[in-house]
Amino acid sequence: MSQQEKECPVDHSRFAKVAGKSAMSASSTPAPAAGASGCPVPHDAGASMPHGHPPASHGLNPLNNIPLGINDKMSEGQKERLSMDREVSSIPRGDVGNWDYPSPQAFYNALKRKGWETNEGDIPTMVAIHNFLNEACWGEILKWESKYHCDCKDVRLSRFQGRPQDLSPKARWNIFYHGAEKPFDRHDWTVNRCGEEVRYVIDYYSGHDEPDNPVFNVDVRPALDSPTAFFDRARDFASNAWNKFFNN
Repeated sequence: MSQQEKECPVDHSRFAKVAGKSAMSASSTPAPAAGASGCPVPHDAGASMPHGHPPASHGLNPLNNIPLGINDKMSEGQKERLSMDREVSSIPRGDVGNWDYPSPQAFYNALKRKGWETNEGDIPTMVAIHNFLNEACWGEILKWESKYHCDCKDVRLSRFQGRPQDLSPKARWNIFYHGAEKPFDRHDWTVNRCGEEVRYVIDYYSGHDEPDNPVFNVDVRPALDSPTAFFDRARDFASNAWNKFFNN
């Protein structure tokens, strides 16, 4: 998601099925998914270290626990040159500026490190999906913030953590009581709400692809780790129930 490396919200083992498709869709509600995978995308971890942090080429980035020292150089055996340009996201960083997305070359290098052979020509589409999903997740977070904490006008993403092996309580509930399949990934995003740190949980699901459009669904909500988050989730549940029964 940025020039730092992170675990990204896309099941890259699934890209063999969606590569080459020109459009993508996402929604804020869960849907059945298949497989589980953390994403290896390199976001040049050392280039977006926290403000004031000394340069480093080894170890882990303190904002996402991803190895440092990743670059955009062509991989051994690579036949087609890929762009090294990075797109700036709309997501504000916790200190200054916005997060950057990985370049196509950096994205490809990450897949190679994981041993996933990928057609170089498909990489731009894969990067576009990756970026699209991150923007969708941030948009869902902003919906929560504007609905229940509209007094804060400077919401920022401080850090994130990929947890593909850890099922969230909600995902467990949906699996055991509703027969839903597992999300293919989970992230925890820590948001700075005008000085207050708030954690959001994001479950990622593969939807039912439309013609020429891979579909991914994201379920974004505040983590139930504070009284404020409990209150926000309760209010949202009540609001949705009211709309369902009285506005249809």
